[in-house]
Amino acid sequence: MEYTVQKLGLLAGVSTRTLRYYDVIGILKPARINSSGYRIYGQQEVDRLQQILFYRELGVSLEEIRVLITAPTFDADKALREHRENLLAKREQLDLLIANVDLTLSQREGKTTMTDKQKFEGFKQKMIDDNEKKYGQEIRAKYGSEQVDKSNVKIKNMTEKQYAEVEQLATDIHATLAEAFPTGDPAGELAQKAADLHRQWLSFYWDSYSKEAHAGVAQMYVDDERFMAYYDKDQPGVAKFLRDAVLIYTGHGGE
Repeated sequence: MEYTVQKLGLLAGVSTRTLRYYDVIGILKPARINSSGYRIYGQQEVDRLQQILFYRELGVSLEEIRVLITAPTFDADKALREHRENLLAKREQLDLLIANVDLTLSQREGKTTMTDKQKFEGFKQKMIDDNEKKYGQEIRAKYGSEQVDKSNVKIKNMTEKQYAEVEQLATDIHATLAEAFPTGDPAGELAQKAADLHRQWLSFYWDSYSKEAHAGVAQMYVDDERFMAYYDKDQPGVAKFLRDAVLIYTGHGGE
């Protein structure tokens, strides 16, 4: 069956403007343009739109989708299996949050009690899932799934007090880097203080600390543009400065 842009938009629940934009950026082109100048979509385009909407539902950017589905090695069956796994994980997260709401209501009605740890279980899982989606592939490739899984267990078991400490450490790292960066000296006292704070922060997530792994993470902050953007959002060059400070702190030199 074939569809015009209006009919496909109505079928899929997306605007015609969106479909035209997908055409412009090259992720969903019509099968043909008819004699009246209308975009015409066939079964192949319908299936591709379904894939695109699956990815969008999972929070994947349009640029990432374009790279994925236009790659010569793109496997639609494999992608669907991955979509299913991701949706099951998302459902698990929603079930945790629903259970959290139910238990909270029950506590407020005086029917049961709820520990502070239970109050944040669903949110911790969301943090784990978000990190997995953003960085999971790179982190698992670099450190192994066993280490990542152990780290996730530590996050789940984190107390409210520990979580507050982690948040404060993250704030302290950025504040110290803001003071240290203008000195231009990654070996200086302030820069080394930032590196030590960073070690303390990592230790809340890692099963065990090693200088080699610490240096590896710092290098990743420079190699991966997403990490670099996080540290460079206040001032360009901070990610590299932190990397150099950590390399000195761990005895791996610096640039």
